[in-house]
Amino acid sequence: MFQLEEKIWFWALCVVPVIIVIYLMLQLWKRHAQKKFADKALLKRLSPNRSVFKSVLKLVIICLAFASLAIALVNPKVGTKLETVKREGVDIVFAVDVSKSMLAEDIAPNRLEKAKQLVTQIINNLASDRVGIIAYAGKAFPQLPITTDYASAKMFLQNMNTDMMSSQGTAINEAINLAKTYYDDAEQTNRVLIIISDGEDHSEVAAQVAEEAAEEGIRIFTVGVGDVKGGPIPIKRNGIVMNYKKDNNGETVITRLNEETLKNIANEANGVYINGRHTNTVVEEIRDILNGMDKTEFEAKQIADFKSQFQWFIGLAILLLFLDIFLLDRKTGWLKKLNLFNENL
Repeated sequence: MFQLEEKIWFWALCVVPVIIVIYLMLQLWKRHAQKKFADKALLKRLSPNRSVFKSVLKLVIICLAFASLAIALVNPKVGTKLETVKREGVDIVFAVDVSKSMLAEDIAPNRLEKAKQLVTQIINNLASDRVGIIAYAGKAFPQLPITTDYASAKMFLQNMNTDMMSSQGTAINEAINLAKTYYDDAEQTNRVLIIISDGEDHSEVAAQVAEEAAEEGIRIFTVGVGDVKGGPIPIKRNGIVMNYKKDNNGETVITRLNEETLKNIANEANGVYINGRHTNTVVEEIRDILNGMDKTEFEAKQIADFKSQFQWFIGLAILLLFLDIFLLDRKTGWLKKLNLFNENL
């Protein structure tokens, strides 16, 4: 088994025919100039030891040296052995609250951005676990199915906003029910749902649904973002606060972090509630919890261990260039006797 790492450098081999063309043009020019100077017999008497063979040999050596350098840049690799790499971990689904209350700025920069920051940092600390993402407000919407592509997960996460849901509210039960469909492996026992929300649940059945999820082997961990003292929901235009959301009586709506709801959900599903104010604390707690779980193997691949071979071609190129330095255009004694090119006639 072999592999070519940088195939684009094969274009460097185009230097070889250019060198040959330049050599031929130079030989034609020299022959034309020599004819103006003297005839063939006189030139032979003036330079009896000039070797045609040596000049051709030097050309071949230079071409081989450049070809070796080009192949070294391509970096051919040879597979030495096959290794079986196993991936094992936990299936983690993140359910992120995108209701309008997540725009409150009682936690900087606001609750939604804080939630995104928390999920991103948790993903950054994962090793080989699989992740999925759900966005929810009055309804739940699948953002990303279970995957090991962390880059895609973070990209989808950053595109989430409060305008992506037409149905407003905070129906955590909808998110839990949708999360159940994410775990497609019947033998997968390590199922984790992490809900990031301010806990203002308007469905009132979230704890019951969480208990049902626990019966299916899903552990739910809740992360609360916001402040128990609460804050208004700003209405912005071009990043400038124009007003604050008001209720039917014209009073400014104050949204508060409801830790009690989030704690009840976590307790019903064998999980833990974590306050999300301090990112490092959340990440460390989640990491410790995941590390304490049994990992389930979900993928095994055979990969070849390839080793670079460019050094051999660089060494050959250096050797050829070194030989070229000491290769003169004069005839060598024993080659002169062989008369390979009938030069003595």
